[in-house]
Amino acid sequence: MNKIYIPEGYKPCLDAYDTQRAIAYIKETFQEEFAKALNLKRVSAPLFVTESSGLNDNLNGYERAVSFDIPAVGADAQVVHSLAKWKRLALKRYHFTIGNGLYTDMNAIRRDEDLDNIHSIYVDQWDWEKVITRENRNSEYLKLIVRAIVRAICDTNDRLHVRFPQLRTELCREVSFITSQALEDLYPDLKTGSEREKTYVKEHRTACIMQIGRKLRSGRPHDGRAPDYDDWNLNCDIFFWDEILGRALEISSMGIRVDSESLDRQLTESGCDDRRTLPFHQMLLNDELPLTIGGGIGQSRLCMLMMGCCHIGEVQASVWDHATVKECEKAGIRLL
Repeated sequence: MNKIYIPEGYKPCLDAYDTQRAIAYIKETFQEEFAKALNLKRVSAPLFVTESSGLNDNLNGYERAVSFDIPAVGADAQVVHSLAKWKRLALKRYHFTIGNGLYTDMNAIRRDEDLDNIHSIYVDQWDWEKVITRENRNSEYLKLIVRAIVRAICDTNDRLHVRFPQLRTELCREVSFITSQALEDLYPDLKTGSEREKTYVKEHRTACIMQIGRKLRSGRPHDGRAPDYDDWNLNCDIFFWDEILGRALEISSMGIRVDSESLDRQLTESGCDDRRTLPFHQMLLNDELPLTIGGGIGQSRLCMLMMGCCHIGEVQASVWDHATVKECEKAGIRLL
């Protein structure tokens, strides 16, 4: 069921014209900041991949991809859910070296998404991937990259305030790190990962929750993760506290990617051994792809956070149910 929450007294900070200007400024500025911080080069990326390649992202394992046949090719294709696997293959194909990486605009359709203030069937994010060494495969390196991303976000926000003084979102630069198991231990009475996220991020303002995918001592995972891109011991989600919505807002899901050993273990653990025969997975199991770190950063979520918007439809064009459209019209909220 689709749900919408409109805070009491909420009014957009910018008119329609300045909203578009601010969206463009955030995207242009953040790209510049984070590409420089992580040493990334922009590349072109696909909107769809063949189903047989195994390159599409399985996300939490239950979302259906948008599929269609291509008669001229004699194959079925899927609109990407993300580019997690494609990026790693691209780093090899384009001969990226250690310490260098790529980023791209990723546009996806997630048809099974439950729509609310921060979820849309249209996904727009910066997907990025960087070649690392085996020695970089540790939590300290993961934290180093997380801090660099948060710094780029906060620097962008500061520059936005100069351009649009009427925007007043304040972001905390200090990142609090915690593992999903430590989070469960900290709040034993909270039954879901999202409840624990909200409580922790409300207190710490900017947080990074690590080690997501494996079952916790409660018998349930903090959240779902496909077994074939992130190493579940070396991944994380980055959250900021959204003052307008009064909730933890996930801006990025990222991690150090699986090597042959962790892929082998996670495929078995998740009951996905059938993927071993797919071309991409064969390359990983045979150590034919570079070791990498990567992730996605939500473009519309970053915009709505910095611009103080209460609904993601204020900063992206998508399709919404009738009740959401009417409720927003009643509250004076412009959906693009």
